Amino acid sequence: MKLLTKLTLFITLSKVAIVVLFVLLLPALVDKIAYQYNDYYLKEQKKKVLQVISKNGIGAYLQGEKNYGSYTMLKEEYISLEPAGRFTLSDTIATVRRVVEEDTLTYRVLSHVFTDNQQRYVLEVGKTTSTISQYNRPLQRVALFVLITLIVITIMTDLVFTRLLLRPLGLIISTRLVNRKFPFREQLPHISTSTTDFKYLDDSLIELMGKIKSAFEKEREFTSNASHELMTPISILQNKMENIMTDAELDEEVQKQIMGMMKTLHRLKKIVHSLLFISRIENDQFPKTDQLPLRELVTTIMDELDERLLEKRLSFSLQLPTEATIRNASHDLIFQLLYNLLNNAIRYNKPGGAIMVYDQHSPGTPFRLMIRDTGIGIPDSEMATIFDRFKKVNRNGQEGYGLGLSIVNTIAQYHGITITVSAAPGEGTIFTIIFPDSMIGG
Repeated sequence: MKLLTKLTLFITLSKVAIVVLFVLLLPALVDKIAYQYNDYYLKEQKKKVLQVISKNGIGAYLQGEKNYGSYTMLKEEYISLEPAGRFTLSDTIATVRRVVEEDTLTYRVLSHVFTDNQQRYVLEVGKTTSTISQYNRPLQRVALFVLITLIVITIMTDLVFTRLLLRPLGLIISTRLVNRKFPFREQLPHISTSTTDFKYLDDSLIELMGKIKSAFEKEREFTSNASHELMTPISILQNKMENIMTDAELDEEVQKQIMGMMKTLHRLKKIVHSLLFISRIENDQFPKTDQLPLRELVTTIMDELDERLLEKRLSFSLQLPTEATIRNASHDLIFQLLYNLLNNAIRYNKPGGAIMVYDQHSPGTPFRLMIRDTGIGIPDSEMATIFDRFKKVNRNGQEGYGLGLSIVNTIAQYHGITITVSAAPGEGTIFTIIFPDSMIGG
């Protein structure tokens, strides 16, 4: 999962968790706020009553009576004054029940004891609890709406900021890693960013790619130079041995030894030619401008290998559409790729076996060319290294030096082709060549 996706999920889920937690706590919070506001309201009412008493005297309320009580029309609020009697505490707020005109109501009551003209009185200011909570639901809805609005705004802000923050990282990944093909030929500019970590990552990748490119260039130069230098002494040795073989005075034993030396020299020459060929591919010396009819190409290759088919009594079947065409490719390289695979299918096949070449293609999937044989297969221990250079193999007495499939792999990488292998010892091998859509026409 991408970092941006993870951050988006985290931001969204964290905000959703906040909303859920707030919704669960909202009723209690609103109820507490409503009661706190009500208590503040009762204290303000108490102050107003005391101000009136201080200015006009307690008679303004009692008017010659011992007690005073006043209720609103719906009995939602009341004020009462009476002698203090047993009241000793001042400014207490409690939720109590009161019987008002045969109705039992629950009030939030503030009780305050004060002295006027050396007489202690208790002042009660009350408000029904039903009026306190009547605005709770509207308040909850308003609070929830405000919260959700703020959450949406913060999510959008966080996502925009996160995208801007991670944009340099996305550029580093796309330009340095995803869209780069080895060997690296162009020097890309540094990514513009104010984030120190991203700058360090970008600089480190550029430095690493430079080292890889330098090491690759040195290896490629060494392979090319060494191969060229080896060809001269090999040719000289080959000519000298051929001249010696023309000497009629050589006995039979010496001739056999020279023949063995010439076979070894011939094998060495093939290896050097293969290394030169790989070096030329890696140096982009083959233009990819040809258009090749696939069925015709395979037929031409099998015509060249026809004698070897007859020697091992192998049957060959070809099932390819005539319109299948490979484009944006090098004729010589694709010919060599298919030739090596088909040659191996003959070389490691069983006498009287079979070779099948066919395609697998359906809309929406890449074109696949299958080369299947009924040969000796490939041991599991060798499957991971069959494309490695100089991986010496010996199957049923047939020795190889690992350059044939290495050339196949190099050609495939040069064209962006994918090759997969499935095999079982004694049952045969299937090479699957997966062509990119840009290479297939017809």
